[in-house]
Amino acid sequence: MIKITLPDNSVREFGGEVTGNDIAQSISSRLAKEVLSISVDGEVWDLGRTIKKDSTIKLLLWDDREGKETFWHSSAHLMAEAIESIYPGTQFGIGPTVDNGFYYDIDLPEGQQLTEKELERIEKKIIELAREKHDIIRKDISKEDALKMFAEKGDLLKEELISELEDGTITVYNQGGFTDLCRGPHLPNTGFIKAVKLTSIAGAYWRGNEKNKMLTRVYGITFPKQKLLEEYLVLIEEAKKRDHRKLGKEMELFTFSQNVGQGLPMWLPKGAILREQLESFLKRVQKKFGYEQVITPHIGDINLYKTSGHFQKYGADSFQTIKTPAEGEEYMLKPMNCPHHCELYKFKPRSYKDLPIRMAEFGTVYRYEQSGELHGLTRVRGFTQDDAHLFCRPDQIKDEFKKVIDIIFIIFKALEFDNYSAQISLRDPNKPEKYIGSTENWDKAERAIIEASAEKGLKTVTVLGEAAFYGPKLDFMIKDALGRSWQLGTIQVDYNLPERFELEYIGADDKRHRPVMIHRAPFGSMERFVAVLIEHTAGKFPLWLSPEQVVVLPISEKYNEYSKRVSEFLNNCDIRTIIDDRNEKIGRKIRDNELKRIPYLLIVGEQEAESEQVAVRKQGDGDKGTMKLQEFADFINTEVKEQLSSLYN
Repeated sequence: MIKITLPDNSVREFGGEVTGNDIAQSISSRLAKEVLSISVDGEVWDLGRTIKKDSTIKLLLWDDREGKETFWHSSAHLMAEAIESIYPGTQFGIGPTVDNGFYYDIDLPEGQQLTEKELERIEKKIIELAREKHDIIRKDISKEDALKMFAEKGDLLKEELISELEDGTITVYNQGGFTDLCRGPHLPNTGFIKAVKLTSIAGAYWRGNEKNKMLTRVYGITFPKQKLLEEYLVLIEEAKKRDHRKLGKEMELFTFSQNVGQGLPMWLPKGAILREQLESFLKRVQKKFGYEQVITPHIGDINLYKTSGHFQKYGADSFQTIKTPAEGEEYMLKPMNCPHHCELYKFKPRSYKDLPIRMAEFGTVYRYEQSGELHGLTRVRGFTQDDAHLFCRPDQIKDEFKKVIDIIFIIFKALEFDNYSAQISLRDPNKPEKYIGSTENWDKAERAIIEASAEKGLKTVTVLGEAAFYGPKLDFMIKDALGRSWQLGTIQVDYNLPERFELEYIGADDKRHRPVMIHRAPFGSMERFVAVLIEHTAGKFPLWLSPEQVVVLPISEKYNEYSKRVSEFLNNCDIRTIIDDRNEKIGRKIRDNELKRIPYLLIVGEQEAESEQVAVRKQGDGDKGTMKLQEFADFINTEVKEQLSSLYN
């Protein structure tokens, strides 16, 4: 008998071998029609694969992240089948899932070119093939047979991938007349796919290497119901309006320059104010929790990163080393702040009474992302982390970890990220070569994260294989106003860097001990956080955060001088105020400044100038009457004070 443990900890027994299909059918025939794949001891399988031993399982549906990934992975294969039928001789690279859908990198036959106009034709073919409900069948295959199979198809890209695989580990999937190299998992058949939208075409170098051939990358998304696609398309249109690249340009927050370099954002004055406000907010929160600010260089000796392990793990994704005139001397643009903070800890001897030590830095780091992967502020080559490293005794880990969770709660509340969950990322026990440090230290670190998360009442999911190379972590996933998920905020427990840097403190027993290190970044990176914040709020920031809080709109040139007096008065009251004195009608000025998302508009004309007043209009809320200057200044400062007070208390 095989014992199958379900998510509610109930156990079902099956005679001999059993499949995911069998388990689903034993629960409900209706459920069996909706299940997409199955998680077996944390690994996602096809429903038709045989389970031969006692296992813990979860049947995966559309609402599960892994269920969607299975759905979209099969959809990528179906799109490839459709493309092959329309463009025979196409070579296929890789076709993974992404956050919303999938893509496939393809190499069309010579002389063929895929345009946006052709996407609708491919969509129709996908639905036609889906309706044939071909079973998706997994098959183990020898390396020799796999090479022969794809050589006969003339698919050099697949041959290259197969040549690097180990014999005995290779599988292919077949549906109808299409076969593809793949590890899976996949849907039982293509009939689950009811609606499709191919969203865009892009260029992508084969295997992300700029020296390789440029392929065509086709993006798409599919759904089990047409209604879900229609809802998604509405969402996409709203997302376009909120795109941080579009709003960032309109609101003059940041820019990029080819002359400066790809993936290196520059903050315009308004964007700099936005960042300063966020930094000031977090610094004030951190001060309450006992953090001290530090500053470290943008570069470090290469040996620093060899000691930390970052050179070995991130060297390929970092900028080339910097050679100096001195023989044998090399530096790196820092990919992480933690090695520098380890050296700050070693500045002087430490006692158990000194711990915990909490070092915080808004430190800029650099990683060489491939040009095809750069995307606005969300994927850049230089970014600033709101980094901090806590050095503590083993008995302090759990309390310190919980305090970091409290800080993240404060940030989410302040910026109205109300819908969030947390992911506990652990090591992959089957791939120990991916990690540094002893099993004993990993066990202790993972246990601390799991217990602290439970004690804070966090809803968590646990994922194997997503840990950092030096330790497990807790990642916070937020859903924005459009229901999209973003990873923001991370906390990591690390026993390994203190070992590698030989960090010590003198304990109460007068003996030397190793501290434990906690890495944390509530924002994650300032660039990514601002991008998410722009799209979440559609650029309508709370008053305390807005780069421009008030704009003064004179009705005509006659009132420009009075407008200047209003602006000077408010700026002297620490209210960020600008003037729109263009020679335009007042209606046009109001519309334009509403689009700039400035919270308050002050309209001034003859009556206001004579009475030393302003006519107040609030963004999205209409006219608020007239006020004396001091009255308005008090009103604004009170609103800001109340907003900030609610953040810190």
